[in-house]
Amino acid sequence: MNIVFVASEGVPFAKTGGLADVAGALPRAVAELGHTTSLFIPCYRKVWETDPELVGTGIPLHVPVGAATVLGHVYESRLPGSDVPVFLIDQPHYFDREGFYGHLGHDFEDNCERFVFFQRAVLETVAALKLKPDVFHCNDWQTGLIPIYLQTLYRDVPELAGAGTLFTIHNLAYQGLFWHWDLPLTGLDWGLFNYRGLEFHGKLSFMKAGLVFADLLTTVSPTYAREIQTQMQGAGLDGLLRDRQADLRGIVNGIDARSWTPSHETMLAARYDLDTVESGKAACKAWLQKHAGLPVRPEVPLFAQIGRLDPQKGWDLLADVAERLLARDVQLVVLGTGHPKYHDLLESLARRHPGKVWAYLGFSDDLAHQIEAGADVFLMPSLFEPCGLNQLYSLAHGTVPVVHATGGLVDTVVDLDPTSLAEGRATGFVFRDASPAALWGALERALDAWGDRETWRKLVRAGMSGDWSWHRSAQRYVEIYREIQRRRHPQLAQDPRETPVST
Repeated sequence: MNIVFVASEGVPFAKTGGLADVAGALPRAVAELGHTTSLFIPCYRKVWETDPELVGTGIPLHVPVGAATVLGHVYESRLPGSDVPVFLIDQPHYFDREGFYGHLGHDFEDNCERFVFFQRAVLETVAALKLKPDVFHCNDWQTGLIPIYLQTLYRDVPELAGAGTLFTIHNLAYQGLFWHWDLPLTGLDWGLFNYRGLEFHGKLSFMKAGLVFADLLTTVSPTYAREIQTQMQGAGLDGLLRDRQADLRGIVNGIDARSWTPSHETMLAARYDLDTVESGKAACKAWLQKHAGLPVRPEVPLFAQIGRLDPQKGWDLLADVAERLLARDVQLVVLGTGHPKYHDLLESLARRHPGKVWAYLGFSDDLAHQIEAGADVFLMPSLFEPCGLNQLYSLAHGTVPVVHATGGLVDTVVDLDPTSLAEGRATGFVFRDASPAALWGALERALDAWGDRETWRKLVRAGMSGDWSWHRSAQRYVEIYREIQRRRHPQLAQDPRETPVST
């Protein structure tokens, strides 16, 4: 099959969150299963800083955006370590900016126009390159119009004929909502602006467009697929998602094993695997303690947190239990940036608990790897988490996660209890209620387990023994691509040898 992936960001070119990790890894994993893949993302200013030697394709873009025709360019690169082409849609007025979707906490006012251009430019480029995809794999609101474009404005383009669509929800909370008078920018008919189509409480919704018009839908964990069909987490779209329940699948993300396996990571103080985890983690922990200016004490449990300092990530819960935790003989390292009140909290904790707390208020990819390898316990008490990747990175590094029972966290971390421990399945600590008391209960259980070295070894080894690579997830996606093909070409379902395969 020939799969065209479309996303608003992708590692290593541009990243704000987990979507970029997926877009940078899944096309490569699907290609390794024998299929043809390509990735389309915008050519942001950050891309030029990452890969200053992009190759021009020579494809001229003349893209209708409302009544105007906007010119653009297409550049090409490759996903690292693969032959998967990355096509970067360039339009300096739209994408040569500080920030991808906004700046200083405010969305860009022309985001509708920007991502109309991007989506139509992708379709124009795919047609010009004659890629003839079997499936467009679209991701989040920035690509939500592609399914309806293929059914309307681009229906008669021969190079796009017969292409199916998969729409993946990475975070339903971000929906791409715009003023209804922006609809003419899309080129779509006003007849589509109704409660069954593009309209959402009087606004134009790119997310809803993808949910309504794509052939099949996926999200990034089975639990999140169920959660978004509820009023609590459905963001007003739960009724639509319940209507499309039969077309919705939940697939847990994988991790790039080449980048997130401690036996391969060159930035670590010591590389290690399942056979050498105790000595390897001890060396990584000592390095991290020294780097953070903390006393090098192997007997002290080192807690860690990486990510956005944001209420959604459970930081209000952490703030409530921080003093109780730090009253124990522990250490804490934090990597991330976000709301100023949490910056203030961490600076205050570091002053009040010298030798116990270190926070790096920024981001460093190398340091993220070094923390995952050097920490003993990873804190991830997110209020909601569609999938989550850091708990997977932690498991792969023998770092025991403490997680809230939501989304992909509960799908990937097995809570320690007598049965799961005896069966060798326990990998961490899961708390059910999103409350400080429940989080504290999980932390106390973790501290108790730390004192039992045999129990702790079992937790570490069970986590590291799991298959967290993209290979398994990619196989599930291939099954879904084939299902889309069967729906699009029912006459071929009787003879699987006639399933169209692009090479």
